[in-house]
Amino acid sequence: MTTPQLTHRIGDAWVAGTAHQPDRSPADPDVIVAEVPVAGRADLDAAAAAARAALPGWSRTTAVARGEILFRASALLFERAEAVGRDLAREEGKTLAEGIGETRRAATILRYFAGRTSEPIGEQYASATPGTRLWTTREPVGVVAAVTPWNFPIAIPAWKVAPALAYGNTVLLKPAGATPLTAHHFVQALVDAGLPAGVLNLVFADGAAVGEAWIASGAVDAVSFTGSETVGRRLQASAVAAHAKVQLELGGKNAVVVAPDADIARAAEMIVRGAMASAGQKCTATSRVIAIGSSAGPLRAAIAERVAALRAGDPTDPATTFGPLIDAAAVERVAGMVAAAEAAGARVAVRSEIPGRGAFHPAIVLDGVTPDAAIAQDEVFGPVVAIIPAADLDEAIRIHNGVRYGLSGSIFTRDLATAETFVAAARAGIVHVNGETAGAEPHLPFGGTKGSSSWSREQGAVAQEFYTQTKTVYLEGLPVVGPFDREPASR
Repeated sequence: MTTPQLTHRIGDAWVAGTAHQPDRSPADPDVIVAEVPVAGRADLDAAAAAARAALPGWSRTTAVARGEILFRASALLFERAEAVGRDLAREEGKTLAEGIGETRRAATILRYFAGRTSEPIGEQYASATPGTRLWTTREPVGVVAAVTPWNFPIAIPAWKVAPALAYGNTVLLKPAGATPLTAHHFVQALVDAGLPAGVLNLVFADGAAVGEAWIASGAVDAVSFTGSETVGRRLQASAVAAHAKVQLELGGKNAVVVAPDADIARAAEMIVRGAMASAGQKCTATSRVIAIGSSAGPLRAAIAERVAALRAGDPTDPATTFGPLIDAAAVERVAGMVAAAEAAGARVAVRSEIPGRGAFHPAIVLDGVTPDAAIAQDEVFGPVVAIIPAADLDEAIRIHNGVRYGLSGSIFTRDLATAETFVAAARAGIVHVNGETAGAEPHLPFGGTKGSSSWSREQGAVAQEFYTQTKTVYLEGLPVVGPFDREPASR
């Protein structure tokens, strides 16, 4: 298989760049998935200039015409889903089913926002002054920098780029260095769908260089970032100083509460899927299980049975159900957190089997964890879940809310009153009942509270709030004529 030589997309050209680095498979570091150019300051400046130059023409393009391009790009991604999904699995480590599924999800997001281009973009209001019309309209923010992570290398670019383009903005896309090939596929689909030159620019670059060239310099009007809390807060400070609009989606420490009356089999299935799919490398992953009273014993056994059945291996093998972490450094970090938890008194209740080669870390269930332990407070971003006992629902809610994050939470119960109590009390932007903590529908708002975000929301109709600005219009001095002042029509 020929190794792809990736290129930046700047203006109307695919730019090869000079320096290159290998994009290696996390399942086998000897496999180079692609060769990736590294953008310098000149490339970053050129991309920003191209986006700024394309903005007037794209913002004047009718919303319906913009939607047609998104529809075509969506169709292309659906057609290419298996090929793109396979490359996604090769370079990120998701299973083949997850890679294809994520590609189709990105296509669905494009299709959703294509449809949004036919929706109303303003409102008309009554005026207290005769002869005056009042209305609002929505205009694009301008040039948007989209900085995206490696764990959802096509879905997250889609949910940032699609609304930005739908509402008339131009975009500078900086994907994570670990998953450049998937981002390249995404941009290629939009270019093939007829997106004009400069409207979407793709560069592979160091995050610090992007922060200086695009954000601190004032080259962009808005920044949408998904990634680590540390990097996100640094970009937020830089964006605020440059008077740019900013949107952050950061970490999570998501918990599932299991009541004694819960369907234990379903709860265990959803917990293992939420904790171990994508090897736990997602901000919505289940990281804590809060077992109330008598649910703990049966739940622990049901989880152990399902974790033991996970099959780790080559992500592109359809039989594989559990892939590697993104790289060896991630394995070392997660292993260190597990070792520290054991030293603090936690016990490994279950440890899955893994291959001897590649960036694999076993799926682990920890027991004997206290709510204030580091493993119960800090984001792991790996296939590790801690079981924490609670005496009753009130204590379970206190444990659920007792972390600095507030992204997603879930409860398993057959009692409506218990579910309603949890939904009302949970400090999280997303709450599930009898479902896993992970997952998001493209037409619903997504985002967290506390340390999980900038209190903003992505996806769905609410995306319009970030990617547009409201203009209020007063039209005065009109003739004061009511509908019943007119002469009746002749018959």
